[in-house]
Amino acid sequence: MSQRRMSANHGFRATIRARDGKSDELIQLLLSGTPTSNPDCVLYLVCRSVDDPSEIHVMEGWTTRDAHAEHFAREETKALVAKIGPLLVDAARYQDVVPVGGIVRG
Repeated sequence: MSQRRMSANHGFRATIRARDGKSDELIQLLLSGTPTSNPDCVLYLVCRSVDDPSEIHVMEGWTTRDAHAEHFAREETKALVAKIGPLLVDAARYQDVVPVGGIVRG
């Protein structure tokens, strides 16, 4: 397995809670909308909480804050967010973060 340094200068994470019985559908939507075709997205990870399967975490790494903002301004991203909304119990908790190091294996 090769290893390379992470090149993210802007990070983003979200914690969202799915309605009862909707977490699998939510995860499928999140994975279908992955920004992996965007070269500015260097990390996209969807995780389910071990303690609460309805709690979903999304972590993203971007080359720049502007690249992340441009992705969320795209019509297809807005459409995906609109589909996700009805599957949530309440509003997502978002947090911008600054990557300080790490690795990507692949």
